[in-house]
Amino acid sequence: MLSFIDIYTLWRRVRFPAATRNRELVSTYSDLAEVDEHVTTVIKFVEKGEFNLAPVDVLANLDEIIGRIEAVSAGVTGDERTTADHQHAYAALMHLLYSEFLKQNPSVA
Repeated sequence: MLSFIDIYTLWRRVRFPAATRNRELVSTYSDLAEVDEHVTTVIKFVEKGEFNLAPVDVLANLDEIIGRIEAVSAGVTGDERTTADHQHAYAALMHLLYSEFLKQNPSVA
């Protein structure tokens, strides 16, 4: 079982997925980038102990993006499949990270 810090460390070290020309994957790429910005609230928590929620429902957004990536994955091959798989893995990692971050909320403890 990975700890919160293990998940955080993986997320910080994993490269953001590469861009692609596939229209659907361009859309999910853009949406992943936006959610990634919101997930950076976790950095302040780890580095400074500041627990601030993102201004959007990160987990719902990631669930929606993951569903779209899965739908696209069914119809692509080659490099596009690799890109879709990387996007999916990155989104799943962010989902896991943010889920664990929410459990760190000092006001709930």
